Amino acid sequence: MDFDLDLATAVLERTPRLLNTWLDHIPDEWTLANEGGDSWSPFDVVGHLIHGERTDWIPRAEIILSPEESKEFKSFDRFAQFEKSRGKSLKQLLNTFMDLRTENLRRLRGFHLTPPDLDKTGIHPDLGRVTLKQLLSTWVAHDLNHLAQIAEVMARQYTREVGPWKVYLDILGE
Repeated sequence: MDFDLDLATAVLERTPRLLNTWLDHIPDEWTLANEGGDSWSPFDVVGHLIHGERTDWIPRAEIILSPEESKEFKSFDRFAQFEKSRGKSLKQLLNTFMDLRTENLRRLRGFHLTPPDLDKTGIHPDLGRVTLKQLLSTWVAHDLNHLAQIAEVMARQYTREVGPWKVYLDILGE
């Protein structure tokens, strides 16, 4: 599928509502569980999404679209949520994510992007030159990736309990 701003925002605007419907008011056993090691719980993922709303997608789009000569992005701390979410409830995180995403989509629409704008570039600290179209496409794929991550970590809480049906459940595979 080729990038289309309307199709992209159709996903981006639904992610907060989906997470709120899915995760609000369910027991902590579901939302705080992870798979051990460095894996993330649904709570951690929501915190990570918040950090991205604050420091990644729109701030980087603004760098690309700015008249400034320097188009270099600051590094993104993929683990900032562990400190920034400490002491907050999942409900607070879900509300914050909803508010930030709503504001960021308002700002995105306010750019009044044209096809040439989508080809403008910035400099990612690890990936080098990237286009605005790639950044916005990644924003969508990033949401979908983390929705799948949440589903996976939640499903795997019942890996032992499903018994022999595990062979039919790809989500429980290694």
